[in-house]
Amino acid sequence: MHTRVLTGITTTGTPHLGNYVGAIRPAIQASRDPNVDAFYFMADYHALIKSDDADRVEASRLMITASWLAAGLDPERTTFYRQSDVPEVPELMWLLTCVTSKGLLNRAHAYKAAVDRNIENQEDADAGVTAGLYMYPVLMAADILAFNANKVPVGRDQIQHIEMARDIAQRFNHTYGREFFVMPEALIEEQVATLPGLDGRKMSKSYDNTIPLFEGGPKALREAIMKIVTDSRAPGEPKDTEDSALFTIYKAFASPAETAAFAESLHGGLGWGEAKQVLFDRVNAEVAPMRERYDALMASPGQMEDILLAGAAKARAIAGPLVETLREAVGLRSARHTPVAHQAGAATPVTPKAKPPRLASFRDGDGAFRVRLFGGDGEELLLSVPFADPKAAGTLRQTLATLGGAQATVMSEGDRLALLIDGKVVATGDSYPDDAARADATGRLRAALDALASATAEEAAAKAAQASGQRP
Repeated sequence: MHTRVLTGITTTGTPHLGNYVGAIRPAIQASRDPNVDAFYFMADYHALIKSDDADRVEASRLMITASWLAAGLDPERTTFYRQSDVPEVPELMWLLTCVTSKGLLNRAHAYKAAVDRNIENQEDADAGVTAGLYMYPVLMAADILAFNANKVPVGRDQIQHIEMARDIAQRFNHTYGREFFVMPEALIEEQVATLPGLDGRKMSKSYDNTIPLFEGGPKALREAIMKIVTDSRAPGEPKDTEDSALFTIYKAFASPAETAAFAESLHGGLGWGEAKQVLFDRVNAEVAPMRERYDALMASPGQMEDILLAGAAKARAIAGPLVETLREAVGLRSARHTPVAHQAGAATPVTPKAKPPRLASFRDGDGAFRVRLFGGDGEELLLSVPFADPKAAGTLRQTLATLGGAQATVMSEGDRLALLIDGKVVATGDSYPDDAARADATGRLRAALDALASATAEEAAAKAAQASGQRP
C-alpha cells in the first residue's frame, strides 16, 4: 500500500546546509521508497505571508527548485510543483474557510504569539497582523487535503497545524455528509539532524548564522566555515567534541569511520584552523557535484519551468476531480438542468443538450487506482474497488464504457448498489435510504451505462468510417 507524503518548502530564502541536512536530503531519500507517493511543492503563497519583497520571492523559488533537483530529487518519481500553479488549492482554501471556526484560528500559535507581543508592547492586539497570517492554517490544510495526503513531515512546532487540518476536514465531512477527506497525520522524524550555525545556535536565516549550500560557490562555503565559532584552545591542546558546532556539522556529512578518526584528531590536539579545513574538504566533497548541477539549472530557468509545470499538471489531475466533487457537494452545481420558470410573455427558453455521463480515473490517497462513473448531472453513480495495477483499472474503465445497462449485473449490497462482473463486486454506488430510492438509482445507473455504450459505439463507427475514407 502506498503512503502519500507531502512536504512544502516556503520560498523566502537561500538554501543553506541546515536545510540540506534537515529537510532536503532526508526527503529525497524517503521519496525513493517504492511504497511512498511523494509530493513536494514550492509554498510560494505562504511566502507572501512572510515577505513582501517580490524579487526575493522570485529568486527564492528558482534557488530552492534548483537545490532540490540538484540534490537528486527525481521529478518522474515524485510530484514536484509550485503551489501557485495549482488553482484548486486556493479554491479549496475558501471552501474550507467557510466551515472553519474563528475560535480555532484564534488558537493558532503564530497568531497568538503575534497578539502576545503586541499586548506586551502595549499596542493594539492585532497591530501588524495580516489576514494572511491569520488564515495560514487554512491554506496549509488546503495544501494537504487537496491531495488527501496521509503523512506530513513537520517539526514539533508545526504539529498544531496538522491537528487543525484534521479538525477542518472532519468539520467539512460532517457538514456535507460524506468522507471527502482522509485524516492526515504528522510525521515527526526524530532522527533528522538539526545543524548548528556559525554561532552554535540552530542554523537559521533569522539568526544570520547560516552556511550557504550552493550560492557563492566553494569560496563562500569555505569563508563561512572559517567563521564557525570555536573555543580558545590552542593547537596541541585536546578539543572537546561534545559541544562543538564544527564537529556536529562534520558528523552530519561523514561516515562513522571518518567521524571517529576526526574525533580522535581533535582529542589529540588538532588545531581549529586545520579542523575547519578538514570540515570544508569533507562538506565540499559531497556538495561539489550537486553544485555543478545547481549552476547548470540556474543558468537554464526554462528547464526548471518545464519540470514544475509538468509537476503541476500531475498535481491538478488529482486535486481537480476532488475539488469538482466538493463544488457539487456544497451546491456550486451547474444550472444547466435546473427548470426555468416561465413568465407571461417571455420567450420560450432553448433547452440545452443534456451532458453525457462520463468516466474518471484517479489515484486515491493510498496509492491505489480507481474509476468513477458520473451521471450527466454530476451525480457519482459508481466508485470502483481499488486496484494496485493501473492496467486493471484501465480494463474496468473499458468494460464500463461498453457494457450497457441491460447486460449489467446490479444488486443491493446493504444500502448500496453493487456492480458485479464475473460474479465479483467491482464497483459500488452511494448509500440509499430505502428500496424505492435504490430502484430509482438502479434505473439511472443502467441508463448511464447505456448512454456510455452508445457513445463508445458511435465513436468506434466514426473512426472506422474515417479510416476507410467514408462518411460516418
